[in-house]
Amino acid sequence: MLRILWNSRSAMAAQQEKLDSISNNIANVNTEGYKRVDVSFKDLVYETLSRNGYPNNAEALSYNGTGVRASQWIRDNRQGNLTETDVNTDLAIDGEGYFQVILPEQNADGTFKTAYTRSGSFNIDSNNNIVDKNGNKLYIIFNDGVTAENMQFTKDNFKIDENGYIYKNDGVNSIQIGKINLYNVAGDNSLKSIGNNLYTVNTENINGVDVPVETPYIVQNSSIRQGFLELSNVDLVKEMTDMIMVQRTFEINSRAMRTADEMWSMANNLKSR
Repeated sequence: MLRILWNSRSAMAAQQEKLDSISNNIANVNTEGYKRVDVSFKDLVYETLSRNGYPNNAEALSYNGTGVRASQWIRDNRQGNLTETDVNTDLAIDGEGYFQVILPEQNADGTFKTAYTRSGSFNIDSNNNIVDKNGNKLYIIFNDGVTAENMQFTKDNFKIDENGYIYKNDGVNSIQIGKINLYNVAGDNSLKSIGNNLYTVNTENINGVDVPVETPYIVQNSSIRQGFLELSNVDLVKEMTDMIMVQRTFEINSRAMRTADEMWSMANNLKSR
């Protein structure tokens, strides 16, 4: 009965984490560029029942498990559908990769920290920079002689082609002024979420210094679609189905714990007599 209680408790804890991931997905079903997350499970310790003095079927190998646990959250990086908005500052990535944005926090060397996002819902701020919804500047590699300070963006004075090259309209001509690169990492777990649909590269501590586990590389085979947005890749029907399955599993394990409690109560009553 103790094993029943332990197995049920561990299973309920794992299903609770699964339910948390489902809730997170449903809450972000309308978030541009959001990638759904899922939870993987691992078996806890197994023990063999094939030992001296333990009744078992000698013709079959018998094992007894101690339940499961949630191991890690896995991000589904499949591309969401692209929808046309006709808004000049909306950008969508057709293929793999992330936009790079500049965070307001600084590193120890005085440079600004960077983050990555699939959400292309950008705007023009009061300083005429292209920024995301959190006010972080979109990282642009400007041509020689062009800087963010002297390039005054408005909602209608620039165009971006599929390769990320930016052209400024001066009323007569279109002049190339810079390029937006797309970045990616090789490992599936090399990026960690920091909220607000932003990701940073995971780090490991080496001799007291946090060192990135990977260096992002520039993506070559993806394209940027101006006037489009990438929708969330959450399938609401799948999330609701998974939620029902989690609730049923939670309910079954709850009943198992209740039954084990009742059996313990009966055994205690018999002993007291």
